[in-house]
Amino acid sequence: MSGLRGKVVLVEFWTYACINCLHVTPQLERWHARYAEQGLVIVGVHTPELDEERIPSNVEAAIERLGIEYPVVLDNSYKTWNAYRNQYWPALYLVDREGNVVYRHYGEGDYDVTEREMRRLLASP
Repeated sequence: MSGLRGKVVLVEFWTYACINCLHVTPQLERWHARYAEQGLVIVGVHTPELDEERIPSNVEAAIERLGIEYPVVLDNSYKTWNAYRNQYWPALYLVDREGNVVYRHYGEGDYDVTEREMRRLLASP
């Protein structure tokens, strides 16, 4: 994350077998396409719930199948999950340019609220 200072970062905890996560993916892709040039960085954190979700080739296949273009890290050991004290799939965390988590959303929906906060952060120097 230190390499992302100065950018607005959306961290998404997900796993490819979670139907709710799959419902959120198209919205994340739209945000990536719309706001990446304005400084938004989306980082998917794939944290497995099931044993087969721990296999990197399965995750890679899911990323390709879903057409995910933003970076995805594998969190098989739950280190990132635990650092955020996360408990949900999907979960979105917006991080401001100074590296502070300033917004959290769990589950699907409220995309307009999340996008409004994202745009506010992108407009701030």
